[in-house]
Amino acid sequence: MIVQDIINYLEELAPLAYAEDFDNVGLLVGNRNEKITGVLVTLDTLETVVDEAIKENCNLIVSFHPIIFKGLKKLTGKNYVERVVMKAIKHDIAIYSMHTALDNALQGVNDMICNQLELINKQILIPQSETIKKLTTYVPKDEAEQLRTALFNVGAGNIGNYSNCSFNVEGYGTFNGNENTTPTKGEKGKTHTEPETQITVTYAKHLESKIIKTLFESHSYEEVAYQITTLENKNQNIGMGMLGELKDPMNESDFLNYIKTRMKTKLIRHSPFIHKPIKKVAVLGGSGSFAIEAAKASGADAFITADLKYHDFFMGENHILLADIGHYESEQFTKNLLVAYLTKKITNFAVVLSKTTTNPVKYF
Repeated sequence: MIVQDIINYLEELAPLAYAEDFDNVGLLVGNRNEKITGVLVTLDTLETVVDEAIKENCNLIVSFHPIIFKGLKKLTGKNYVERVVMKAIKHDIAIYSMHTALDNALQGVNDMICNQLELINKQILIPQSETIKKLTTYVPKDEAEQLRTALFNVGAGNIGNYSNCSFNVEGYGTFNGNENTTPTKGEKGKTHTEPETQITVTYAKHLESKIIKTLFESHSYEEVAYQITTLENKNQNIGMGMLGELKDPMNESDFLNYIKTRMKTKLIRHSPFIHKPIKKVAVLGGSGSFAIEAAKASGADAFITADLKYHDFFMGENHILLADIGHYESEQFTKNLLVAYLTKKITNFAVVLSKTTTNPVKYF
């Protein structure tokens, strides 16, 4: 098994196409064709984590946060980022980061928080838009079923709870904006016109390269005419944050103590109490101030996140209890999620949960 095989498994869970534009995800260091000796899973990649990988004979580190974020112009070892990259390269250790791809995954960071809090009736808080695309093409009528099947086999037509979705329109001619063009079929130079069927399928955007490759391989025309449209629909299975409900309502003091216990945090910074029971809860791992309005609009009684600034706490406006539990604390169970996932996928070598505590924030 090689590094790319592990990447393929990870991108089934959290396709990189859904990471935020500002992010730096994917294989950051190393050769994707290198044979795997072991995988170490961590929240952050520090020098001590690389040392741990060396000790555990793991030549791939799967890290939630990217060690390279703002870019590198030099490798001189002047800061911890450069030293980590240099040590990883020296010891032939690859580093792969998931970050906001896993934040946006249905069974990712925020789902893990919900599970820790035993929330029910879970749903995405801020669904991503423009994640669904539509392919329209024309094919000879007698080849339509074969092409549809080929596209379905690589994931076309599977959106949410719906599968194998497509529709056909029979007609003549081609679909490339020129009504007088005759499709080319068979040997090069031989052309003829025959009844065609228009096929339209939807697909998730991370499958686009597979869809186009399959279209070209399965279509009999030398020049395949097709159109791709990005749909504006919001994808209820992809997005930032989650919304869920406690099995039983709690008063605010009990709720904060419950968070401390379940999320293993010593300190919670919170907005003024709203003096009503907490039942509906919004969560967003990491820095989540941008989602306060979405949490309020969802009707949540409380919003659990991290990195709130002084003025952010005013935004509760007596409508919602804002709880800042700490950045590390909100994401700490992510590595457990990844270890459990990879352990189910692969059994022929070790997937190691890093024992290094990477939280840079200390409490006195």
